[in-house]
Amino acid sequence: MTAKPLQGKRVLSFVGDIYEDLELWYPKLRLIEAGAEFVIAGEEAKRVYSGKNGYPCSSDIAIADAKSSDFDAVLLPGGFMPDRLRRLDRVKQLISEFARDGKCVAAICHGGWLAISAGVYRGVRTTGSVGIKDDLVNAGAIWEDAPVVVDRHFVSSRKPDDLPWFAAAMIDVMAK
Repeated sequence: MTAKPLQGKRVLSFVGDIYEDLELWYPKLRLIEAGAEFVIAGEEAKRVYSGKNGYPCSSDIAIADAKSSDFDAVLLPGGFMPDRLRRLDRVKQLISEFARDGKCVAAICHGGWLAISAGVYRGVRTTGSVGIKDDLVNAGAIWEDAPVVVDRHFVSSRKPDDLPWFAAAMIDVMAK
């Protein structure tokens, strides 16, 4: 039996229509494999959302019912979903609470838009899709072109090809 470095840890992920399928499912499976419990929050509980590539994902809870105090990390997948969810005050509040409390805030690709709108990236070394590089820089982030960037409890990656490094970095940050 392999070690479970995230045993007893809980991860919250956001989902919405046109989320990037791999950027939610790959970390979810890797984190579960490492022992974490994974909870998915959408605008509605028990609703099925369709991924950018057509893969369905059912939310466990409504975003309105999520409490950052119940979790050790938040995953911000990309796709077109972040452009909608970044407008929701509750999403921004939750991300701000995770950042304030020093909990893992992990964004990949366009998921960085959620952290930008939550106002948590000022002075943070980060990466993301080249398509949001200007947004990251204008939000005060220090952008790097790398497969994964870890700055304290912030983990970020650029695209689905970076997922092996992204998931490993999430596990490392959460296991500390």
